[in-house]
Amino acid sequence: MAGEGRSLELAIILPTLNERGNLGPLAKAAGTSDRMLICHFGNKERLISELLKFIADAYSQALDRALSGTWPKSRQELLDRITSFTGGSEMEPFLALWWDIVAGSARNVPGYRHAAQSVMSHLLEWLIRQMPEGYPDPEGGGQFLLTLIEGAQMLSTAGHAKVGRDGIAAARL
Repeated sequence: MAGEGRSLELAIILPTLNERGNLGPLAKAAGTSDRMLICHFGNKERLISELLKFIADAYSQALDRALSGTWPKSRQELLDRITSFTGGSEMEPFLALWWDIVAGSARNVPGYRHAAQSVMSHLLEWLIRQMPEGYPDPEGGGQFLLTLIEGAQMLSTAGHAKVGRDGIAAARL
């Protein structure tokens, strides 16, 4: 839980770093100086990339904890668990950070395309491992769910959560 709190704090701070290029808040959260951060990571792009990986890992671990227990019997059950968890207010800073990463990737900000690809690959691998036991096409099922989840989250972020929910319902999982 302590690591999760640190991840949440960093997820809140990172957009400020991206907008202003100021390492101060991040250094303070890490208990060091901005010069030491650059010295340790080599440059700001590598620092951001490593930070995003850390946060993505924390996000995956939080999903693991939220979904632990009984294995889902269907893709629908898995999707319901994920959307219930990711739709909570405690996940808002992570999702805001995710859309900041996506926007940075779209603008070709150094390090962001790689970070976005890494996060998506990580989440896809995670989803494939979560497919119900005996599911005939875990890779295809994971790809389908990732597309539904990301699309619904984007629609929600754009003020169309109902469209996302209705689209998922129409998918007839």
